[in-house]
Amino acid sequence: MSQVTQTRHPGAYAIWVVALLVYLLAVFHRSSLAVAGLAAAERFDIRASQLATFTMLQLLVYAGMQIPVGLLVDRYGPRRVLLTGAITLTLAQAGFAFADTYPLALVARVFVGVGDAMTFICVLRLVNTWFAPRRIPLISQLTGMVGQLGAIIAAVPMTAALSHLGWTRSYLLAASLGVFLSIALALVVRDAPDARSRSGPALSLTQIRRSLGASWAQPGTRLGFWIHFSTQFSATTLGLLWGYPFFVRGEHTSKAFAGALLTLMVVAVMAAGPVLGWAIGRHPWHRSTFVLSIIGSIVLVWTVVLCWPGTAPAWLLVVLVLVTGVGGPASMVGFDVGRTSNPVERLSSATGIINQGGFVASLVLVIAIGLILDWRTPGGGSAYTPEAFRWAMSSQYVLWALGITQIWRYRVRTRAKVMAEDPEAYGRTPL
Repeated sequence: MSQVTQTRHPGAYAIWVVALLVYLLAVFHRSSLAVAGLAAAERFDIRASQLATFTMLQLLVYAGMQIPVGLLVDRYGPRRVLLTGAITLTLAQAGFAFADTYPLALVARVFVGVGDAMTFICVLRLVNTWFAPRRIPLISQLTGMVGQLGAIIAAVPMTAALSHLGWTRSYLLAASLGVFLSIALALVVRDAPDARSRSGPALSLTQIRRSLGASWAQPGTRLGFWIHFSTQFSATTLGLLWGYPFFVRGEHTSKAFAGALLTLMVVAVMAAGPVLGWAIGRHPWHRSTFVLSIIGSIVLVWTVVLCWPGTAPAWLLVVLVLVTGVGGPASMVGFDVGRTSNPVERLSSATGIINQGGFVASLVLVIAIGLILDWRTPGGGSAYTPEAFRWAMSSQYVLWALGITQIWRYRVRTRAKVMAEDPEAYGRTPL
């Protein structure tokens, strides 16, 4: 699929806005359980590890589908895949609204993960198709930034809805949004100026293996994977499930303040994106250095919070969500490294590989926190203690150690490859 070089094509921004709204809705559905964790534990009478299974399955499906979705986009075009994702999200969230048993609720969240997995790669593919290469990094950052509004909608308004409307009506109202966006998507979005839907060539299993192997063989793809792995999991885990219980039970904040902290984290994500994009644009060679600095800051603030004697003060929790939130835009750096390391025909599959990183890490962390909370909570149930949360949140250090090691390893390899191919590339290539 060739790129459109005319940035002022009359339909480009309308297509991007509609696709972006679908992505925003996916983030909303993905995050809607974050403020409903305690309510879900009571509704389905489940323990922490069972509660974590909701997010675990959702993330597992999301991560596992990234490569297949990338291949589907290459084969059938982003419009059809994105429309399928929007419809799947709508039906799954409606099913979650009516679920009254734990197994039914699990099935619904699995399909939320399926629909969610079909959005981001499609939006990025549309951006790469409809905008000139020089505009792609900015539009991509704006996509990630605006999409996080979905998490804000899932924080304070969803908390209020659950309090006043109850479980079923709140989730049905959320599901209804997908009906209107699916119609808008079907009417507005096009794969290309000359075709509403465009299909790519069918690929055999041998060709698929060859394409994925070539993408993974690129050091830049692996660097992008580990950047995404290391920067995203802390904010994702707080935003999707464990942030609200951690603040309410682990740090004894009010429910309103816990919701405000999650909202503030999303605001940090949105505000940091353009700033990080500007800084990296001025110093492209040191892209991974910016990422390592951000990871180091996140580790430092978490260490202060977990080592604070007693309950951490409100100002420190504010600093925690602000710094942790910056990891969201930092994870987008991985996609740009992958974009500059792979040809256009492998772009979606490379993006799928990279997009697995942060969600695999988040999946591992969500499970680990649930298991450790069950282990450290006397008598089981949802009466989590601050001491149990300190143990659980400390599991992040294992993932940070692995991620930082791999980022350093593959940035050395990527820089060496770039310099071998172009000795004058120093300072110009985004690494």
